[in-house]
Amino acid sequence: MQQLHVIVAADSALLRAVLSRLLEDHGIAVVGQAADAEELQRKARAHRPDMAVVALTDPPAREHVPLLVLADTADPDAALDLLEERPSGAGYLLAGQVPDVERFISAVREVAAGGSVIDPAVVPQVLVRRSTRNTFTDREREVLELMAAGRSNKAIAQQAYLSERAVERHVTSIFDKLRLPPSTRTHRRVLAVRAHLQV
Repeated sequence: MQQLHVIVAADSALLRAVLSRLLEDHGIAVVGQAADAEELQRKARAHRPDMAVVALTDPPAREHVPLLVLADTADPDAALDLLEERPSGAGYLLAGQVPDVERFISAVREVAAGGSVIDPAVVPQVLVRRSTRNTFTDREREVLELMAAGRSNKAIAQQAYLSERAVERHVTSIFDKLRLPPSTRTHRRVLAVRAHLQV
């Protein structure tokens, strides 16, 4: 069996050391350690590992190697984002729920091989989130398509035979389902359209 090369990223130096020792004791080479997402990305580019084991408070939004995330608490949105961004080579485990070392090592090997691993405690919540994200009413889909065509709320109201207030309600619902909170740094209509085009 070919030896795996892994980067370990964790906020805590102690946790980095423990995870690294654990992996190496099971024949997995730790080629780098990182204290934050930026350092993880730098080391991933430099070492080209087979995967990364990540226990960071703020894990990287984008990373081009398979990731196994060890989370302190369940965050179904983060788990779903991880699985949707990478259809292969993704894992999300609750650190306190991993039953034994062998199960952890098995998860590492599974993710490195391109598989997906998700903590059983998070699965029901992820399924609910996925269902909610993909469930638009016919009217919401119509409004989203008109938004994608560059129409203003007023133009949407005229074309869809709705009041502007009704259009505003549909737009708000679309933003909620796509988890797009108000922000001064991003334009929610653009992000909603981008999400629509990726469906």
